[in-house]
Amino acid sequence: MTKNQDLSKKFVPGDFVVYPSHGVGKIIGTEKRKIEEMELDLLIVRFEHERMTLRVPLGKAAESGLRTLSSRVQMDEAIVKLKGKPKVRKTMWSRRAQEYETKINSGSLVFIAEVVRDLYRKDDQGEQSYSERQMYQAALERVASEFSAIENTDKDTAVIKLENIIDNTSEEAA
Repeated sequence: MTKNQDLSKKFVPGDFVVYPSHGVGKIIGTEKRKIEEMELDLLIVRFEHERMTLRVPLGKAAESGLRTLSSRVQMDEAIVKLKGKPKVRKTMWSRRAQEYETKINSGSLVFIAEVVRDLYRKDDQGEQSYSERQMYQAALERVASEFSAIENTDKDTAVIKLENIIDNTSEEAA
């Protein structure tokens, strides 16, 4: 069995997958394309929220960070991170933003949950800068996309559930 045949069993049309820089997408199929004398097997992934279709060479899927949807256990680990105490660092925003961006683009659900936890602000906690809100929304979107696919619910409901988890945790700590 070739590497591509092995991967094509891992990535099945109709399944959800996660691409680090785009979040959760749905596999809509595969196709063969000839590019400069080379035959490529491509995985076609549709990202509804971005209205985008991505074709990933099957042989480069793992290298590009494409992965199957997180398991229930991995989601539970992310929820534990959300419930944790936020890490407040006194470093400059530009440095923290770079670290947060790296975590978001890692594709790791647990790392992205850390960003959501650290940037979450209740209404009475003061204002966030525009860039903090943007980064928070990007991270929340990623976690909620995966949460909604695992829980078989819509993304808006997932966002509400996730923010309630953080809200209830911060109220218990107070």
